[in-house]
Amino acid sequence: MQGSERNAADGTGPLAGAAPPRPEGHGLAGHRLEGHRLVPLATALVEGDGRILHWSEDAEALTGYPAGEAVGRYAARLLVPEADRRRAFELFEQIMTGKGWSGVFPIRHRDGQVVELEFHTYPIVGPGGERLLLATATDVGSLRQVEGDLAVLDGIFTQSPIGMAVYDTELRYVRLNDALARINGLTVAEHLGRRISAILPGINSAEIEAVMRQVLATGQPVVDARSHGRTPGDPRRERAWSASYFRLEDSTGRVLGVSSSIIDVTERFQAEARASRAQERLALLAEATARIGTTLDLQRTAEELVEAVIPRFADFATVDLLEPVLRGEEPSYLQPDRGVMLRAVAVGEAYESGMTIAADAVGATSEYDSKRVYTECLRSGRPLLRPHVDEQVLAALVNEQSRVGPGVKAGIHSYLMVPILARGMVLGGSEFVRMRNPEPFTAADVALAEELVARTAIALDNARLYRRERETALTLQRSLLPQEIHRTIGLEIAYRYLPSSVVSEVGGDWFDVVPLSCGRVALVVGDVMGHGIRAAATMGQLRTVARTLATLDMPPDQVLTRLDETAMGIGEGQFATCICAVYDPVDGTCTIASAGHLPPVRVAPDGTSRALVLPPGVPLGVGGVTFESTEFTLREGSLLALYTDGLVERRGEDIDHGIGVLAQTLAGHGRTLEESCDAVLAALVRDGTEDDIAMIMARALPIPADRIATLELDGEGPAPSRARRFTRKTLEEWGLTALSDFAELLVSELVTNALLHADAPRRLRLFRDRTLTVEVADSGNQAPRLRASAEEDEGGRGMHLVSELAHRWGTRQTKDGKVVWAEMELDYRYR
Repeated sequence: MQGSERNAADGTGPLAGAAPPRPEGHGLAGHRLEGHRLVPLATALVEGDGRILHWSEDAEALTGYPAGEAVGRYAARLLVPEADRRRAFELFEQIMTGKGWSGVFPIRHRDGQVVELEFHTYPIVGPGGERLLLATATDVGSLRQVEGDLAVLDGIFTQSPIGMAVYDTELRYVRLNDALARINGLTVAEHLGRRISAILPGINSAEIEAVMRQVLATGQPVVDARSHGRTPGDPRRERAWSASYFRLEDSTGRVLGVSSSIIDVTERFQAEARASRAQERLALLAEATARIGTTLDLQRTAEELVEAVIPRFADFATVDLLEPVLRGEEPSYLQPDRGVMLRAVAVGEAYESGMTIAADAVGATSEYDSKRVYTECLRSGRPLLRPHVDEQVLAALVNEQSRVGPGVKAGIHSYLMVPILARGMVLGGSEFVRMRNPEPFTAADVALAEELVARTAIALDNARLYRRERETALTLQRSLLPQEIHRTIGLEIAYRYLPSSVVSEVGGDWFDVVPLSCGRVALVVGDVMGHGIRAAATMGQLRTVARTLATLDMPPDQVLTRLDETAMGIGEGQFATCICAVYDPVDGTCTIASAGHLPPVRVAPDGTSRALVLPPGVPLGVGGVTFESTEFTLREGSLLALYTDGLVERRGEDIDHGIGVLAQTLAGHGRTLEESCDAVLAALVRDGTEDDIAMIMARALPIPADRIATLELDGEGPAPSRARRFTRKTLEEWGLTALSDFAELLVSELVTNALLHADAPRRLRLFRDRTLTVEVADSGNQAPRLRASAEEDEGGRGMHLVSELAHRWGTRQTKDGKVVWAEMELDYRYR
């Protein structure tokens, strides 16, 4: 009975034993012993009388009794419930007879609960021949759970369609399932003990092993690591796999290796690749659309297409346009029996390839006869695709056989040409070449190229149309601007006109220098709002009217009033700003009026400069507004600058800043007017202009003594005779004796007319410039006029005589009366 107690009492211990060798193959065999390493295994040694000699730590864990309480006590009394002791004694006697026993038996835990343990008992002989009982035990519930888990794992490993493998720390195969063996096209035995790089050289094994080393080093799992390539199982097809890796460790934390699960994702990989390529094409199309056609310049638009496709779409690209298109002519249908002449407008490459020898440089021309495949492609309007190019294919593409060799040497392997079509007409062609990029052009690439070229074609056609419009507008504008600025006594003049550097942005800026009577001069600067041919035409009309009004001796404010009426009559929405200044070199006065124009800049003789403050007025074309004139003295050495807003206005900057720079640039001494004009343009116009620029600079000069003579007529004696004597004497001094008779007659008639029809003549002035001008000032307001007179009338013929003798004559109002003047032409030797 006591022996039975000893046997029944034994039953828990630590992990013991190793798994027996696996049978040949790769299943999870011997899982029960493997399970013993995963659950506590109690061990106990019991004497023949049933007392406990040895009690392991796992025995303490399973029963709750520490070794101090168990050793020396009878096992049956300590562990077996009262109801089961009889059976325990029987089993103990059976075992001690040498039969052994294994099975499940209940024991009583120290806390009073009954625990089912699975026992394995072994009768042994101790020292001196004493018979002893060695018992091992484990918790039935834990053991069954481990066995179940291992069975499930074994089933997963052997039956899963997913490839599974275990690698040691040297990344050699330790175990794998049939699914992975089928994927790789090799037997299980061919894998074991070898690395991926050795058995699968056709895949990216270096990347895979780098991932596995990372998992080994960090312990961090890696999910969805992609691999691709060709395996012995499918050597003709590129495949892709997704693998997950995690590190294997034992219960002590020792690293055993890496485990992986692998699935074939070839179809998904190909779908993702197709989607990625489609997304790349869409991104390229979106980016190209944003960057192509930003200007209305033919060459820049072509360059934008080339820049958009290199290197993402092609390694080399060109844009070639037909010669008539570059000349601005309307494109026409290509005749079936005629070749084509094209000029390279844009050429680009991703790297130095030597293609510059095989293709035209920018500006070079190529001629293709009517039978060449290139010409036929242009004529049909359909793309020309050669996915694979060799020497024979290239020979059929180029226009000169000398280019075949350089093209082959550069590595051309795929070619695509897309005709550039706009409104159904051919403008040229765009070529795309792949060399370093290994992929041949596909149908999807053709569709993308067609879309890119179609958008470029619209921009190119717009650029062509606007270039023609720009040239037309420039021709019109230049023909309407002053062709020659006549030298004016008492005033030095310099000017500049710059059309906009932005294609099609030719505007309506103008300037004019109008010589007036008695040496006076009118300076006019204007700016029609808007651009293009209509603005240029409006500018021409306003300039012509302004010039006509100025020659009628109208003051600046009246000139602007009449211009305002003209602008209103031209058409709705035709507005313009304008500034008009009239300078009299005799007394140095300058009268100026503005219609919404920027203020002029005046530079004093001492070099100080400032913008003049004028009544601003409103732009011409608004209507119903009066304009005001301002008068000031422009002393000798002073400078006056009139300009349009294109000179001082820049996007993102305040216009006052530009005016300030202009004034600062003009300040100081030592520069001629031409140098001042150049300095202003250098300071304010750096990267081209977005608007036209018109500018006049005028500097007051002293009048030479032999150019002007004045006689006050309010003294003693008859005014006509005094005027005649003064005239003769002055002309003799000037060397103009030949004109004395006619000049005396003119002076006599003008003075007499003032005596008869005005209060009195006040002053006679002779002025020699390009003409000889005679002017008589009086205090009357009524202008003389030609009137019919009968044969018997004694008077009424004076002004008819003046009109016959003078080259031209006229009158102008002054603050205290009027001036009547007449001009006589001079021989060029006396000017």
